[in-house]
Amino acid sequence: MKTFKLISLQIIDDSEALDITLHDGLIINKEDERNRWLIEAYVGANYHDFFTKLLESEKETPAQVVISKKENDPASFTTRVLSVKKIDGRLSVLFEGFLKRSKNYAELLLSDLIEKGLSGEELLSEFREKMMTKPKLTSTS
Repeated sequence: MKTFKLISLQIIDDSEALDITLHDGLIINKEDERNRWLIEAYVGANYHDFFTKLLESEKETPAQVVISKKENDPASFTTRVLSVKKIDGRLSVLFEGFLKRSKNYAELLLSDLIEKGLSGEELLSEFREKMMTKPKLTSTS
């Protein structure tokens, strides 16, 4: 198993991206035969109803996470909430996830900018800027 720092977490719900404010978190590659990952997010109590609803629904939920450094590309996962526990006035949310193989971040960003009608120098300039800032993208195809 390998453990990494969870830098950011975004839950994709009905094609909308919800940025989850983390107090702390980690992600573990279990390196097992099923390629499972565990994600633990330590978040504010204000997320209790949201995560409890996901836990009770037992539905798979797409998520995007940034691992180790904020400059890294987001990784897309299919997740399921395993538990929601109160700890010192906050919540520990445990997910099981499977890494989704998708286009790399640069391809997703370029597609997004072209869909917005950018071309030529404007496209190149915007692409360079966004490759540095790494905005979150909801398209995970």
